[in-house]
Formats: sequence, C-alpha cells, structure tokens
Amino acid sequence: MHLVVIAWLYVTLMMAVAEATNTNGTVLGAVFTFLLYGLMPVALVVYLMGAPGRRKAIREREAAEREAAIRAAAANSAAPDAGGESPAGPIPPMREKE
Repeated sequence: MHLVVIAWLYVTLMMAVAEATNTNGTVLGAVFTFLLYGLMPVALVVYLMGAPGRRKAIREREAAEREAAIRAAAANSAAPDAGGESPAGPIPPMREKE
C-alpha cells in the first residue's frame, strides 16, 4: 500500500511541476493542485485504511488492562489488610466546653 501512496504523490508532484512551469500556470495553482489532488486524498485514504489496525490495537490494550485488573484483584483478595495502611482506631471522646 505504501508503494501506491508514494506513486500517487509522485504523479501529483509532477502535475504540480507541470502547472508551475507552464506559460499559463502559476505557482499558486501548482500548490493547490498538489494539495487537492495529492496530499488530502492520500491522507484520507491512509487514515481510513489504518482504522482496522487502530481498532484492533485498542481492543488488545483494553483486554490487557482487564487482565491486569483481574490479576490485581486476585492478589489483593488473598490478604485483605495488605494495603499498607494502618487500621482505623477508635474515635477519641470530645471534651466538654468550659
């Protein structure tokens, strides 16, 4: 797929060069030719073609996070007081106001 992208960008670059060097052409026209026929369509196609791969990576990352959470829950359930915090003590009585 990368070869097609490179080839299409080369073709549009040559179209832009032909536009710029033509006697009736302008550099501004060449820039718009390259942007509208080259970069924007190629960027859209590459983004759309990469969507399944991004979706798969997100699913794999979420599955790994769920698995890590399950392992952490299993490790914490064996020792419920292993959190490293001191247990709460009794509440001290309030003194009377004088």
